[in-house]
Amino acid sequence: MTDHTWNPLLREQLAQHWTGQLRDRLDGLTDDEYFWEPAPGCWNVRPRGTGTTPVQAGSGAMTIDFAMPQPDPPPFTTIAWRLGHVIVGVLATRNAAHFGRASTDYQSFEYAATAAGALAQLDTEYATWLAGVESLGEADLARPCGEAEGPYAERPLAALVLHINRELIHHLAEVCLLRDLHLHTHRQTRQEAS
Repeated sequence: MTDHTWNPLLREQLAQHWTGQLRDRLDGLTDDEYFWEPAPGCWNVRPRGTGTTPVQAGSGAMTIDFAMPQPDPPPFTTIAWRLGHVIVGVLATRNAAHFGRASTDYQSFEYAATAAGALAQLDTEYATWLAGVESLGEADLARPCGEAEGPYAERPLAALVLHINRELIHHLAEVCLLRDLHLHTHRQTRQEAS
């Protein structure tokens, strides 16, 4: 086996989904879709000082809704919230812990005030993650994740890569479904008004 035997397969799993099924579906995301709250009590990304949740995290003009512990059942989350979670909780914190990105977390991150801004953040963090994974050899993939991964510190880094792949596929598919729901809900409303 050569140095990067498993690495291309791990990257291919995510990259094929990203380029073949996902990223084009996010193009043209509008601010209306980004902030749309399809159910009462949604968690969202909001202008600072306008949230009502116990935790309103973020360092800039926008904050993301949170509560610790999470309510049961958890609130429905918007596209903005889901993208914020993917950008920060799934990618940026891992990029910081494993691939040299500046340290960040939900509290210190500056959330995007527009859909275009969020997609630019997503593209940046995805590119950093993919380049970081590409830099790993077989020995790196087998080494423990380390303390940044808490109770999973002893799991191999390859397990983290697979976990991040699952998280991105899962949450970004939800974003695509919410876009479809927004389109069909608003199309129906426009037809009824005609």
